[in-house]
Amino acid sequence: MAKRKNVLPGFSLSLGYTLVYLSLIVLIPLAAAFIKTTELSWHEFWAVVTAPRVVASYKLTFGASLIAALINAVFGLLTAWVLVRYSFPGKKIIDALVDLPFALPTAVAGIALTAVYSANGWIGSIIEPLGIKVAFTPLGVIVALTCIGLPFVVRTVQPVLEDLEAETEEAAASLGANRFQSFTKIILPAIWPALLTGFALAFARAIGEYGSVIFIAGNMPMVSEITPLIIITKLEQYDYAGATAVAVVMLGISFALLLLINALQWWTNHRLTASR
Repeated sequence: MAKRKNVLPGFSLSLGYTLVYLSLIVLIPLAAAFIKTTELSWHEFWAVVTAPRVVASYKLTFGASLIAALINAVFGLLTAWVLVRYSFPGKKIIDALVDLPFALPTAVAGIALTAVYSANGWIGSIIEPLGIKVAFTPLGVIVALTCIGLPFVVRTVQPVLEDLEAETEEAAASLGANRFQSFTKIILPAIWPALLTGFALAFARAIGEYGSVIFIAGNMPMVSEITPLIIITKLEQYDYAGATAVAVVMLGISFALLLLINALQWWTNHRLTASR
């Protein structure tokens, strides 16, 4: 039997190209960050990464990223559902607007959000008299991170919903299931892996976001200062070892959280496969 020819090179050569590419783009830069951090002693490293201002930025960055990703998981699912299951005028326009945060420069998004949510903005002028202040507060950070993370959830869940036939829900309804039971027993298990993936992508993007946040956050130390801004500030002060120390801690926490999410996703897929 003749050996099937592949368009791409053989496994060994393809794997070699892949490892070289990943090393140049990902592994070597990350290794350089760890190596640069070794210029600090352990006590100096600990003093840098546990400074009150840095710890406050950790809490804001990871806390706001988690909240924004959870919000996007809910409303991104709702948006994907509407785009897949309903036909209405302007549907294609709304579908295209979902991708706007992908193409829009983050600085432009930050300026636009600040203009809208500031005290004299369209929305800010309405909600601030009610005691809800968004611009230049941690709430503004959450708003910015939610804006840039929405497409990740929608575009991850949307193809799965398109492949999920509506007849399965109709069959469940004919057997006496109500809408809540149909959603929890049929729809949610089918889309859960994709929804979890979209949540992880939105969370990962939010952790490293900089451009859209610095305009609306106000960047007040101990209040609305994010970790990427701490790193930029140290670099501007030529404190390269300190900047890489904070970056290494941020990298470690991000990797641990994403590993936890991937483990949860694997466990969910394994459980769904075993139940079939």
